[in-house]
Amino acid sequence: MNSLAKETTAAVTVIEITDPSEANEGIELVDLDAVQLHAGSLRARRVVVRAGTTAVALNASNVRLRTRTKCSEGLVAYVVFGPSSTGTVNGMPVRPDQLLTAGLGAEVGFVVEPGWESITFLLPATDLDAHLSVRKRSSLLPPPGEAVLLSAAPDVANKLFAWGRQLAETAAKQPELFNDDARMLAVLQIEIFEKLLAAIGAAEVFEPSRSDRTRQRRSRIVKLVEEYVLAQNGVNLYVTDLCRIAGVSERALEYAFKEVMGLTPVAFLAKLRLHRVRQALIAATSGSTTVANEALRWGFWHLGEFSRAYSKCFGELPSETLERNRD
Repeated sequence: MNSLAKETTAAVTVIEITDPSEANEGIELVDLDAVQLHAGSLRARRVVVRAGTTAVALNASNVRLRTRTKCSEGLVAYVVFGPSSTGTVNGMPVRPDQLLTAGLGAEVGFVVEPGWESITFLLPATDLDAHLSVRKRSSLLPPPGEAVLLSAAPDVANKLFAWGRQLAETAAKQPELFNDDARMLAVLQIEIFEKLLAAIGAAEVFEPSRSDRTRQRRSRIVKLVEEYVLAQNGVNLYVTDLCRIAGVSERALEYAFKEVMGLTPVAFLAKLRLHRVRQALIAATSGSTTVANEALRWGFWHLGEFSRAYSKCFGELPSETLERNRD
């Protein structure tokens, strides 16, 4: 059964997120990994409205985040950005006249700036394909494994975002109206399909410029290095190792990380490993691990420096995280 169709799931979910390790909370429809790139108190918000086999999600953040997102099995996604939102998707700067399509199994890397807002439409690929086939518009189905940016007239994208945002805000204020009215949700599912298909039908595939393609290449370098580091389970690596894995010079590696993440390779990867330690401490059960074990496992050999870096990043000592979650 598709996760959207579970009868036990409420039609409306509202989640206030104050910890990047909790970025996946409240939505079983995607797998989302977040790293907070700059210090500050995270205040992110997610509102999910489910209608039959479809869902609409409002996401907002007040700090700079790197996220990697993949839909649950069988789902495709379309994302429209708020008119004031700034950031990148797979290295490409987002614009308010764009829509992002993510096919089956596609992973999308976002770097979002403070004030970010986006609306994500999630639909089963089989349902969408059935509608598009009858309408002779199968070309609008996003290719499996690929994320593609579309370009639309600003009023088209803005209207779709405004509609989704109003829906999410209404649902957040009066969830009981959605949770208790199956007939209304059936009507809403039809409206979601029609609003989305009208918007993507008026859009064209975005043609990247030469500078855009450079950003895409740099984004792929960052992703390759990040995946390699995580696969090594926190083993300390020289920058030389990272250059070899990416097949680029040290200068090219620096340019890529600074453009995509706003940090040097060493600084970003340290943050990434701190987040992995935090996830392990949050998931720990009584007696299953210690702070020292997790710090060493992720390559932090100087425990005093690790503790200071952890506290600066998350606002608490690692021992406090472990004890709080054990309690």
